[in-house]
Amino acid sequence: MKDLVSEREFFGRKIGGRSPLFLISGPCVMENQDLLDRVCGEMKEICEELNIVYIFKSSFDKANRSSIGSYRGPGIEEGRRLLDFIKNKYNLPVLTDIHETIQVDPLKDTVDIYQIPAFLCRQTDLIAKAASTGKWVNVKKGQFMAPEDTRHIKTKIQESGSEKYLVTERGASFGYGNLVFDLRAIPMIHKYDIPLIFDGTHSAQLPGAAGNITGGLREFIPHMMRGAVSVGVEGLFMEVHPDPEKALSDATTQYPLGQVKKLLKQLLELDRFVKNEVLES
Repeated sequence: MKDLVSEREFFGRKIGGRSPLFLISGPCVMENQDLLDRVCGEMKEICEELNIVYIFKSSFDKANRSSIGSYRGPGIEEGRRLLDFIKNKYNLPVLTDIHETIQVDPLKDTVDIYQIPAFLCRQTDLIAKAASTGKWVNVKKGQFMAPEDTRHIKTKIQESGSEKYLVTERGASFGYGNLVFDLRAIPMIHKYDIPLIFDGTHSAQLPGAAGNITGGLREFIPHMMRGAVSVGVEGLFMEVHPDPEKALSDATTQYPLGQVKKLLKQLLELDRFVKNEVLES
């Protein structure tokens, strides 16, 4: 079993091999500019102190909602403006979700990583269109997808002319209204030499468990993230909010901004121990 993937360039640093983990983080959905500004500013400061490569994330449209009345975001035009604001102010790479091929071109001068939501991980046209831009493409592994099937995601991106592929593990369906994180998925995906991210916040979801919204168990996020790091992921994904209970999306699973630094310090120390002392190439 291949425990570590090949090393490669990633925004001026290295990922893969024994390189330190990187972080994708930000509010789930773009609520307003002040929220994005606050979260990005604090997260950048934390990551600079810990020497972690940081990618800012927030969604301009949350199309996969439990209820038609749920807040979805400001839309693509305002979303692009907000992402440009973050890029220009903080000089950071940015990531956002796309749901349709027509959303790719309007964002190509702004985003650095296109993210394909889990429910769309088999949408060939969407993956191929994003990959054809030459930008990084992060595909969330569907809750229904076996780890071995992520090799098809890699192939689709490569056959679209790109080697900039990432896959994110975010839990697997476990009956109705529940997810489970299977640690085995990480070495299973690594054997295809795919850089892997673990999404600790979405893995804590309980889909549909709160009636017309998705529930979740925030208290298990640190445990799952420590588990993922212990088997050598390349990156981590966390949605964070200053006041998660008041968030307009994923209020039960966004991680409190004030608690992020303590957790990241633990995870970084574990990452260094595991990749340098435990895992074999």
